[in-house]
Amino acid sequence: MSRPNIPTSRLDAAAVNRPLRGSAAIVGAATYGCGEAPGMDDMALLARAAQAAVADAGLTMQDIDGIATCSVGATMWALPVIEHLGINPTYVDSTMLGGSSFIAHLLPAMRALEAGQCKAVLVCYGSAQRSATFGRKEVQSVRRFLDPQPYEFPYEPVLPVTAYALAAARHMHEFGTTREQLAEVAVAARAWAQKNPEAFMRDPLSIDEVLAARMIASPLTVRDCCLVTDGGGAIVLTRATQARDLKQQPVYVLGNATAVWHRQISCMPDLTTTSAVQSGAQAFAMAGLKPADMDMAQVYDAFTINTILFLEDLGFCAKGEGGAFVQGGGIAPGGRLAVNTNGGGLSCVHPGMYGIFALIEAVRQLRGEAGARQLPRARTAVVHGNGGTLSSQATAILGTAETL
Repeated sequence: MSRPNIPTSRLDAAAVNRPLRGSAAIVGAATYGCGEAPGMDDMALLARAAQAAVADAGLTMQDIDGIATCSVGATMWALPVIEHLGINPTYVDSTMLGGSSFIAHLLPAMRALEAGQCKAVLVCYGSAQRSATFGRKEVQSVRRFLDPQPYEFPYEPVLPVTAYALAAARHMHEFGTTREQLAEVAVAARAWAQKNPEAFMRDPLSIDEVLAARMIASPLTVRDCCLVTDGGGAIVLTRATQARDLKQQPVYVLGNATAVWHRQISCMPDLTTTSAVQSGAQAFAMAGLKPADMDMAQVYDAFTINTILFLEDLGFCAKGEGGAFVQGGGIAPGGRLAVNTNGGGLSCVHPGMYGIFALIEAVRQLRGEAGARQLPRARTAVVHGNGGTLSSQATAILGTAETL
């Protein structure tokens, strides 16, 4: 496979969005039911998180006139959400790109706010994946109907883990990445989770325990794979001019971009390079910042290989050096870069799609509300979402008022 070249015109697209830098801010953020929420369904979790985020912003649900939401199991999910919340939005976005969706929702919402189409956008998600009564066969059946993948489904791979194991094996073959380095990602996530009372798994975890865990798809064991939890999450976005008069310290969106190069892993141009190289470059260009300017990285860690790939593709290290970057506690508390400070999808929460929770953790850190895991320096954050089988990539750059 040859690595894809990104046309200069794609990177120049960031200049079009540059005037939107800092034009909108996240003014409310909340989670609900993270871990296990027996007796609750997707809508109930979403509604509780949405209500909490709106209240966190000092607003009421009647102030919400924009919404962005999506679901794995429903193609018209925004409609019942609007009905359930009792709102009448003038801006609706139900774009579904997998787990990156909620980060990808930011830029269209910023455009709608800037155009005056709406004043307050609620980005929300809920899933009772852990407590749901249906099993893997039912999930696979729904996926085949809603998300056909004709080149792969006939062979009945156990998706998505099979696809990510393929990428991990290729990275190990091409760059000498080791199983121990992959395990470092899981161990670092658990170390952060131990500082987070909301995290689902907080028991100590060692590299040896990751390696000795039950194999799921070689080279990935169960501890290389994200959790299956329940949970809801939501944020509220307003124009920056309005944000300054609201209850919370605004967290400004400085850059945002989304890129897609494939859907099926068999069509991925290069198993070791994701379209995060494009979304990241565009988001950083829009923000006028570099990876070295980031105080933290909140990245979608559905599997341990994800974190390594995204650290490389976002520019924190060169391609092939991600394993060395995370080694020796490089992304654990006290390491060279704070990554997934809530414990990530590997140890904190992962109800089907994780992107909204990465955003919420960045907001909490930038507000100084992260408790025992609070970073001493928290002015900037890169938040990165992933969807499908390394298929969709969305990157956001967030900052406090001093970064404007």
